[in-house]
Amino acid sequence: MARLLLWKDTRLSSNVICMSQTCLDSFDLILLNIKVPLVKGHLDMTATTPWFESYRECFLQSMPASDHEFLNHYVACMLVVSSSEPEPVEQFLKLSQEQHRIQHSSEYMYPKWFIPNTLKYYVLLHDVSTGEEQRADSIYEEMKQRYGTQGCYLLKINSRVSNRGTDEQIPDPWSQYLQKNTIQNQDCYEDCSYAVISNKSTDHLISDGLDNEIKDGLSNNFKTHPLQLDHPSGSLDSTDYLKATTSLQESKKLNSGMPHGACLTLTDHDRIRQFIQEFTFRGLLPHIEKTIRQLNDQLISRKGLSRSLFSATKKWFSGSKVPEKSINELKNTSGLLYPPEAPELQIRKMADLCFLVQHYELAYSCYHTAKKDFLNDQAMLYAAGALEMAAVSAFLQPGAPRPYPAHYMETAIQTYRDICKNMVLAERCVLLSAEILKSQSKYSEAAALLIRLTSEDSDLRSALLLEQAAHCFINMKSPMVRKFAFHMILAGHRFSKAGQKKHALRCYCQAMQVYKGKGWSLAEDHINFTIGRQSFTLRQLDNAVSAFRHILINDSKQPPAQQGAFLREYLYVYKNVTQLSPDGPLPQLPLPYINSSATRIFFGHDRRPAEGEKQAATHVSLDQEYDSESSQQWKELEEQVVSVINKGIVPANFQPTQFCLNRYSDNSRFPLAVVEEPITVEVSFRNPLKVPLLLTDLSLLWKFQPKDFSAKHDEAKEPGKCDDDMIGTEAIAEFLINSEETKVARLKLFPHQTGELHILGVVYNLGTVQGTVTLDGIDPSIGLQEGKFVSNGLSVRGRQDLEIQGPRLNNTKEEKTSIKYGPDRRLDPIITEEMPLLEVFFINFPTGLLCGEIRKAYVEFVNVSKCPLTALKVVSKHPEFFTFGGNTAVLTPLSPSASENCSAYKTVVTDPTSVRTALLSSASSVDFGVGTGGQPEVINVPLPDSVLLPGASVQLPMWLRGPDEEGVHEINFLFYYESVKRHSKMCHRVLRHTAVICTSRSLHIRATVCRSNALEDDEGRGDNMLVFVDVENINTSEAGVKEFHIVQVSSNSKHWKLQKSVNISEDKDTKLASREKAKLCFKAVRCKNSEENYTFADIVFGNEQIISSASPCADFLFQSLSSELKKTHVQSHTHGSQRAVKQSFDEAVRLVQRCSEVDLNVVVLWKAYVVEDNKQLILEGQHHIALNTVGKEAFSFPQKQELPEMALLKFFRPESTPGPARPTPEQLSSLIKTSLHYPESFSHSFHQKSLCLVPVTLLLSNCSQAVVDVMIDLRHKTTSPEALEIHGSFTWLGQTQYKLQLKSQEVYSLQLKACFVHTGVYNLGTPRVFAKLADQVTLFETSQQNSMPALIIINNI
Repeated sequence: MARLLLWKDTRLSSNVICMSQTCLDSFDLILLNIKVPLVKGHLDMTATTPWFESYRECFLQSMPASDHEFLNHYVACMLVVSSSEPEPVEQFLKLSQEQHRIQHSSEYMYPKWFIPNTLKYYVLLHDVSTGEEQRADSIYEEMKQRYGTQGCYLLKINSRVSNRGTDEQIPDPWSQYLQKNTIQNQDCYEDCSYAVISNKSTDHLISDGLDNEIKDGLSNNFKTHPLQLDHPSGSLDSTDYLKATTSLQESKKLNSGMPHGACLTLTDHDRIRQFIQEFTFRGLLPHIEKTIRQLNDQLISRKGLSRSLFSATKKWFSGSKVPEKSINELKNTSGLLYPPEAPELQIRKMADLCFLVQHYELAYSCYHTAKKDFLNDQAMLYAAGALEMAAVSAFLQPGAPRPYPAHYMETAIQTYRDICKNMVLAERCVLLSAEILKSQSKYSEAAALLIRLTSEDSDLRSALLLEQAAHCFINMKSPMVRKFAFHMILAGHRFSKAGQKKHALRCYCQAMQVYKGKGWSLAEDHINFTIGRQSFTLRQLDNAVSAFRHILINDSKQPPAQQGAFLREYLYVYKNVTQLSPDGPLPQLPLPYINSSATRIFFGHDRRPAEGEKQAATHVSLDQEYDSESSQQWKELEEQVVSVINKGIVPANFQPTQFCLNRYSDNSRFPLAVVEEPITVEVSFRNPLKVPLLLTDLSLLWKFQPKDFSAKHDEAKEPGKCDDDMIGTEAIAEFLINSEETKVARLKLFPHQTGELHILGVVYNLGTVQGTVTLDGIDPSIGLQEGKFVSNGLSVRGRQDLEIQGPRLNNTKEEKTSIKYGPDRRLDPIITEEMPLLEVFFINFPTGLLCGEIRKAYVEFVNVSKCPLTALKVVSKHPEFFTFGGNTAVLTPLSPSASENCSAYKTVVTDPTSVRTALLSSASSVDFGVGTGGQPEVINVPLPDSVLLPGASVQLPMWLRGPDEEGVHEINFLFYYESVKRHSKMCHRVLRHTAVICTSRSLHIRATVCRSNALEDDEGRGDNMLVFVDVENINTSEAGVKEFHIVQVSSNSKHWKLQKSVNISEDKDTKLASREKAKLCFKAVRCKNSEENYTFADIVFGNEQIISSASPCADFLFQSLSSELKKTHVQSHTHGSQRAVKQSFDEAVRLVQRCSEVDLNVVVLWKAYVVEDNKQLILEGQHHIALNTVGKEAFSFPQKQELPEMALLKFFRPESTPGPARPTPEQLSSLIKTSLHYPESFSHSFHQKSLCLVPVTLLLSNCSQAVVDVMIDLRHKTTSPEALEIHGSFTWLGQTQYKLQLKSQEVYSLQLKACFVHTGVYNLGTPRVFAKLADQVTLFETSQQNSMPALIIINNI
């Protein structure tokens, strides 16, 4: 009874606070999550919204009782008195009188009563544990006599003695009825004042299970209701809200954990259930049925008269039927009130009673009737209520005889909102209609209805309705995902305004799932920014940092000012996070971006700049671009020199030296670094924002494990503190990255101990530059240069890791079918023991040369380490480009004085009588590093004592020769050196240098060699040859070249030598201007064979002899020969298997081929006169021509073969076993060289003697190294008419056929006689000579042709 009679008096804000607190308390409930499938991925969201259900229940329970509807009016009143009262019957009488006074007095507005004759039900409450049962029974008998058996009841409770220590616990019987929000509402209301009938009776109204503290807070004020419409909605962010929330929390703490029904037994539970059943079926339902009958009778008797009178009056005055008006045309009649006995209200009361007892069909009929009456009277508030309940009744009718009249609800909502201005009733109407529409899967209509009620007067209501509308969009048959996300954003915004930060954060997070990754960067930025703000407000700092991080790492399209605001917000939040755990690990920073794969690591010191004419070796630096082809060339050069050091074998553990590691290099092995030498790490940063970033105190983050590699088992040292004593770290004080700029930072580490180093990442302070706000469209960050910058005071310290993914593995089948990546160890160098460090400087090194020009430069080698170095070598793919001189000091000329005309050659003043005559000398190729069996590309550097001590330097001469082909040449030098002490990790070191030489055209030389007709030389030996040399000046006055002088021609061979010049011209010096040619002819003779030494023959055209057997002339000659020998060696290997087929046959072929082979090398030395800066310079140079075959033209540089434009494609079947190579006819005809000796003219008196006999000598010379059988046939005569017309016919006298055998290199003289019968010119070259090798039958027998005709003139005396 206390709960029925007492009404809470509170303010509107208190109810709003209670509903707001209900939403907050429902947030932490365990929710069921569902996954809504989308086109891409799925959407995680909650299946239910308990906060909305709690709000709806709290809202409906707090609805005030109004005069236009009776659903909240009391139908009955239960009067409860304890049996322990002295006079219970009198107390019942007092309570009954007090209830009658409250109901029928105008002093009290609340509570409202359904009908004047309210049902009173008298309950005598007996406490079994304390009261007397007989007395209670006697009192109950008296009550039955007074009130009847249907009007009273004796309820016995508390049969259990309260002894919690021994008895078993019985569950709380009220737990399933007292929901959480009901308890909370009670807690809300307990701070408010109560009205009661009398303080005296109240002491006995509260029985077991009720809070005794309510007694002290009761008041007599029922005049205001918490949801009166004239009170505006209060702001939840006000001070009242904070005070009310605090009081609510304190009240909840006092009442939390209080058990209910602790003294009730199971029998008491059954008694309570029976009591409720008796009250319902014997008291309440009969009373309602009686009331319905009475209302029905009253309507039948009264409604007819009043309705007919009203209708007649209306017709009399109007004269015709009034058309029905729309809602917008009706005037505001919300203030119209009916008297309590009005028939329209009786119909409404009857409809409400039928609705309460679930007689929905009759209720709908009554509501429909009342609706018409109210509309006719233009009582819009009453009409809207009738429309609302008619729609609900139609929906609740079993079997659904009629469809749900949604237009009734729409009309009611519009009436409540627009005409009656009652948003509370409109909200109730919307809540009911939305649930009905959702139950019918009409989500689109429900969403539109919910959205329509959102307004600015209540943020909490708008937020909840928008969220429900969003759920309607996602629950459609075809989910409208974007509308769901959009309305969740709107709901989150309204939740935030209503102070519901948790719900606001939840809405934004759910919407973020839709917008994320769709390219809507501005929407993502807004959502992330709001999530960050809300998370920070709720002290969810990690979530706030993550949200702001996403704003910054996303490719934002925000203007610079907005991006700057985002960045400052992030830094502020981030700083708060770091202040919570100042000693914790450094967290990851999102800015700037780091392209980890572009990270480059350089081992060693930076390259020294050039000083005047002293140029340092180019080596390797971070400024050079990576070239895979060049990298492979350096690797091959290093393998080549390592192979030479290890006697032709490359060790299995060979690891090519890599100075600079990048994404293209082989990073599968741990790189090696040397202690006390810097390690430079180049990190690529990119600023994605439009505002500059300032990084301060930027340095590398690393981990180091000391190890002693000099020990036998690489024992690790005791792990100690890794500080600057082990690894020195260089920090960059300020590093500015302008807007949208990519910039690299080079950070250095200085290892001071051996061990294993792991570079983890970078650490820095992230901040912004002060005053970088865009003004008038001009971004001041553009053009900011490095220097001193003023930070805005907001910076945070963090780190970024360098995580590099290795190359994808694609070798085995498993790796091909799966995705596996190999290791990338470029950031994990091993610090090895101290090694020597070489620096190379080039002095007077030219950048431009003429083809074949010889220039002298100097190379300085400096050991800048603390260890001596040895085994210094240089390897190059172009060994013919340079030389350090011969192995002996005799062959190497002294360094000349600084003079313009000083020669790079070793020269000797010649005797004037020796001009054009060969000056002989000899030298061994071993003295010049050729012919030792090693690779000619690997050249020893002649260091004094072969060791370069620490800090020492040595300067050596280097002769250079311009390449034979014009153009730009890149020549790679790889300097190899070792430490005197052997190390386990690093065996050697290398230094790289790339020389760029631009060559210009100089001379073009071609030469041929042919056999001389003179069978004997001055010494009486045969087999002479003529060497023809054609020299052409192809320089077109490039580089100021005036003219060329041929100063000397030298030969080099083990078998041949130039003897003299046979030029007819008497000029001592051969001068060639541009495009001029000169033809030189030399006689070559055989020299004594030498297995080791080469014979050099110098034919001098000037006053100075250049010693061709000394450096640098011989060096460049032998180096050019070595490349030719290498090619020949490859060809001989190719044909080796073929020669093994028939050894004797091949030997014969080889003997025949040797007859036409010549091993003669010609060197043309020249001087060029150049005018430069009005000053004449003399340049020197030399060209080489290798003569290998008689009659075959050779050139000073290879001729370019022009490919045919188009060739037909031929298909053929290759022979299975190629036949042995046969000598050519030209080679076969060169076995024997013949020469006829006779007088050029012979006078004879044919009148005295008709026959003229002329003695002729036939000289036969064996050109081969084998015994040759020769047959001379004199019977051959010329038969062609043309030959007979020119030359007359003659006859050989004596033996017509001779058979001879000539030994190797033998010259045989055969005396013949020719007979002539008349005068004329005759050709004596008619003898046919056949030759074959002595041990062959007829395989190679062929005719030996004379090179030219032998003409004789016969004169008559």
